[in-house]
Amino acid sequence: MNSNIVLIGMPACGKTTIGHLLSEKLTDYTLIDTDSVIVKTQGMSINDIFAKFSEDYFRKLEYDTIKMVANGNKKILSIGGGAFENPDSRATLLKFGKVFYLKSSLDILYYRISEDSTRPLLKKANPKEALEKLLKTREENYNKAHFIIDTDKKDPEEIIGLILNETNS
Repeated sequence: MNSNIVLIGMPACGKTTIGHLLSEKLTDYTLIDTDSVIVKTQGMSINDIFAKFSEDYFRKLEYDTIKMVANGNKKILSIGGGAFENPDSRATLLKFGKVFYLKSSLDILYYRISEDSTRPLLKKANPKEALEKLLKTREENYNKAHFIIDTDKKDPEEIIGLILNETNS
């Protein structure tokens, strides 16, 4: 049985928030944020990994981390925004858990990240345009998730309720 809960979506879609709230309700589950695992094991920020090495290097770390944490049960996995682009990461996550795409509109995503300088893929002259391109690129793979939750007009409790309904069915 696939009893892991996997949260995917764009930067600022709410994966971290929903993951933490889910872990408060599902106390027998372990919350794992793959970006946090990478930062801890590498001893540097994702921005620094991108700058010092490359995005490709980071994506390899990300896949290795996903392989390491996806096995087993009773985990809530919050996955970095670009991880689902990698076919191997995607296959691993779909195999070992119920994957939930937390879908947010461009305007809401941009509002949430507009003051955040920690997102390396959005350090562009026009971050909203960069975000829009990223969303268009990633949407096709995000839509391969087991479940899609449109988060725009839902509060965190509603989103958690939907996830729990699908997890318990």
